[in-house]
Amino acid sequence: MWGGRTGALLRASGWWPTGVLGRRLLNCNAASLAGSSSPRCWNCGGLGGPPRGDRFFCPQCRALQPPDPTRDYFSLMDCNRSFRVDTVKLQHRYQQLQRLVHPDFFSQRSQNEKDFSEKHSTLVNEAYKTLLAPLSRGLYLLKLHGVEIPEGTDYEMDSQFLTEIMEINEKLAEAQGETAMKEIESIVRAKQKELADDVSRAFERDNFEKAKELLTKMRYFSNVEEKIKLKKIPL
Repeated sequence: MWGGRTGALLRASGWWPTGVLGRRLLNCNAASLAGSSSPRCWNCGGLGGPPRGDRFFCPQCRALQPPDPTRDYFSLMDCNRSFRVDTVKLQHRYQQLQRLVHPDFFSQRSQNEKDFSEKHSTLVNEAYKTLLAPLSRGLYLLKLHGVEIPEGTDYEMDSQFLTEIMEINEKLAEAQGETAMKEIESIVRAKQKELADDVSRAFERDNFEKAKELLTKMRYFSNVEEKIKLKKIPL
């Protein structure tokens, strides 16, 4: 999904705090102690201070600042860097951030702030979608640990698993009627739940190779889920 490329992009610039959301001004005295190495506001030239809290705005002139390219999705969405994510909290965080940086709130601001709000909003959307789904969350977490699964890789799947996937695909191709479709859907959902639990345990043990194997299997079942959705669409 996006690991190496985004990671490289994210290291090119610089702001990225963590913590409680809000349009709060940082203490100017604390900001002045940050030193010349701290990022300066593009608008007033003031020091931004150390990266603490959700500092989207300059503490002095309140201009919206560019996205911090060093911050990962877990930090942005105020989540622990873990496969287990509280999706209710994640949704609340998403709504908070969009209320803060959505382009609709910057229609009367400078062009720079309009551009930054677009970038912030896009980044928040991508982070939310990535962390919401177990498969994309797991793949992203793997990438943060320097492990990637290239598209189209079978990752040496065992023949028993591949046979299972083939049989499910055959059943799906032959399925007629809502009952047959629901049965297949139920089987795939149960498989995904079982795999997600195993992935969580693998990450807890820092067993990234095992997580990689399990996530590859989840990707196979995800492809089946997409086929089910397509088959449900009336011609």
